[in-house]
Amino acid sequence: MASAVAVVTDSTAYLPPGLAERQGITVVPLQVVIGGTVRDEGQITTAETARALKEWHPVTTSRPSPERFAHAFKAAAGGGARAVVSVHLSAAMSGTVEAARLAAEDAPVPVRVVDTGAIGLGLGFAALSAAAAAQRGADADEVADAASRRARLSRSLFYVDTLEHLRRGGRIGAAATLLGSALMVKPLLGIVDGRIVPVEKVRTASRAVARLEELAVDFAGDRPVDVGVQHLSAAHRAEALAARLRDRIPRVGDVHVGEVGPVIGAHVGPGMLGVVIAPHL
Repeated sequence: MASAVAVVTDSTAYLPPGLAERQGITVVPLQVVIGGTVRDEGQITTAETARALKEWHPVTTSRPSPERFAHAFKAAAGGGARAVVSVHLSAAMSGTVEAARLAAEDAPVPVRVVDTGAIGLGLGFAALSAAAAAQRGADADEVADAASRRARLSRSLFYVDTLEHLRRGGRIGAAATLLGSALMVKPLLGIVDGRIVPVEKVRTASRAVARLEELAVDFAGDRPVDVGVQHLSAAHRAEALAARLRDRIPRVGDVHVGEVGPVIGAHVGPGMLGVVIAPHL
């Protein structure tokens, strides 16, 4: 039986294939523009995006239209939902939350829109917590609170081979202070209050991976946590890092390893490696 509260998220949650559908989560895609051609995320491969970025072709992204959300909310109501919780990436990085809120104004059922302040699996784990609460019979406020609390508890860390893609996309935030640093080769970054911030200056890729691992293990501590390891064109490093985290984190639950999609990939560039540690509620 369908839950009374439907959960909607966006394509930047990057949940493993099939997981959103199994958990009853509707995914609304953002869009990618390469060479003037606009396509939904999911209609373009990450490999295509990575190739365009490596060749320094312009790659931009855009939020879903309010109409896309209106369709999703109407479909949820048509499927029997009495309310919707719409869980999305940071409003500081995208207009997706705004588009969802505009659509919510005329939705046929009440809609709670949650700005997680997160991206990637930081958002994905929040959406999964919302879906789990909905399946337990929680009301819309409780479902939204589950998403918000999971996002607040989680920590996202990542490094990029260059800050140039973030700079071009206007998503660099406080990490702009690192531009032009002659000493830093591999920026180690995090997400705080929905924005990208510098964490440490590291000089090599191997040092960056080592610090990601240490920071992740320290943050997890002895709490039960789920882990996400995400990358762009760095599958071997991601799998190796995930294996070490499985061994080192004492109460690790689910470990998801995967490549980010074109929307986030367009802003971080090839070689990105990230970790999300999401404590259980």
